[in-house]
Amino acid sequence: MFSPLELEKIQQLLQPNTPVVIITHYNPDGDAIGSSLGLKHFLEANGLNPEVVVPNDFPKFLKWMPDAKKITIADYKRKKAAELIAQAEVIFILDFNAAHRSGDRVGEWLQKSKATKILIDHHQQPDTFDFVYSDTLVPATCQMVYHFIEALQKEHLVNKSIADCLYCGIMTDTGGFRFRSTSAETHRITAKLIDAGADPAFISSNTWDTSSLSRMHLLSLVLSRLELTADGKVAILSLKRSELKELGFEKGDTEGFVNYGLGIAGVQMAAFFMEDLFEDFIKISFRSKENIDCNVFSRKYFNGGGHINAAGGKYLKNLEDTIADFKEKVQTIDFG
Repeated sequence: MFSPLELEKIQQLLQPNTPVVIITHYNPDGDAIGSSLGLKHFLEANGLNPEVVVPNDFPKFLKWMPDAKKITIADYKRKKAAELIAQAEVIFILDFNAAHRSGDRVGEWLQKSKATKILIDHHQQPDTFDFVYSDTLVPATCQMVYHFIEALQKEHLVNKSIADCLYCGIMTDTGGFRFRSTSAETHRITAKLIDAGADPAFISSNTWDTSSLSRMHLLSLVLSRLELTADGKVAILSLKRSELKELGFEKGDTEGFVNYGLGIAGVQMAAFFMEDLFEDFIKISFRSKENIDCNVFSRKYFNGGGHINAAGGKYLKNLEDTIADFKEKVQTIDFG
């Protein structure tokens, strides 16, 4: 958490007329959108008028959140996004640890900005900013935003909108409270969010029970050719660009596909490989159990990073060669 002196300085910065922008990482997920909107509603409760800017569009199943439609998507409103970032005096950097994680365009604007930059994030090896609250042991940035509100002694301002957004981010980034990083403190905070108005049944239904037909067709295809390697300890899932187009892929359709690999008995690591729809690279998602470190593995071999049990990567070879390289590199992991 920020030190008492840092908290005092941050509070001094957050005056009603201060232009504040909240930025998330490229391909924002539930934790990115939930933490950004949750913080937005909290700052509004303090008399500010913050703006949320995301590099590109986010899945439809997250657009139920309060004020989701007010988010500025840089891919669609480039001029407005650039102006908001240039005019900001305070920028909150949520759920990512380095400027380039917000994409080339937004990352460049962020680096050029003279605003005071405040990082709240749980990924490893954060860059240097004016104020940094980084904790890799916390399972979701949304939980960290709540800790921030607590540290400011303003829990009484947490309303239903804040609670709904923060609960959603915690729920999604913990895999429905299943991941190992989910702590007793996580459950205590979600209980407080429920007390403040969050509706778990409504949130989970609107987030997870909204699959499109294209998603179900893609999932069926992925599962039909799922394969195991490393003596059954690693699951491999994949999709080609042509398949995405043929089956009518929409943003967010493949969210969570990699987790199906971990549902197989004996599997300790899963990897999902997908050809990017527009560019010539392979997007990779890694998930693991126990002490199998996806972050180190992804950073070392696949130009990525993230958390111990959840990471991403990017590879410039074709799909077949990428999977072949993965099968070779995964042999370096000690599965015990």
